[in-house]
Amino acid sequence: MILIGLGANLPSPVHGSPIETLNACIKRLTQCGLLVTAQSRWFKSAPVPMSDQPWYINGVAAIETDLAPREVLKQLLDVENEFGRVRSEANAPRVLDLDLIAYNNEIIEDAGKIEDKPFCVPHPRMHERAFVLYPLQDIDPDWTHPKKRLSLKELIAHLPQDQIIEAIEQD
Repeated sequence: MILIGLGANLPSPVHGSPIETLNACIKRLTQCGLLVTAQSRWFKSAPVPMSDQPWYINGVAAIETDLAPREVLKQLLDVENEFGRVRSEANAPRVLDLDLIAYNNEIIEDAGKIEDKPFCVPHPRMHERAFVLYPLQDIDPDWTHPKKRLSLKELIAHLPQDQIIEAIEQD
């Protein structure tokens, strides 16, 4: 299973609120050859590390594609740019944030950089992020981290207690 993390905490001048932007992004991914086969609910989460910036809307999507892992990440970066992502400083607020969380059970380490982003699969900090792990439960509650060999439940149990996240219930 190929997993993509999605997040936003700034409105887009084109797409609207962070949720509207993320919904537009899901549609755009499919147009780019990344077929979304499953999607989590949207979650509201505090910034990591905690700051006074707006809270994020996050989710996870499972995709199917014939693209190789590096090509998937390049496609995600292209979509971020298309949606107006501006890279200023680490952990800055953003209109759209897309991450390649996992690519099947592949482990790729220290494979250089793509547009100044390290290329590692699975994502090197995904196991430390409530905003990835909780949405992932919606898609595959039995998922196991390919490198750490820990279940999703075990990863969630080891999360820092200061990460605040709640599901957004939609009608």
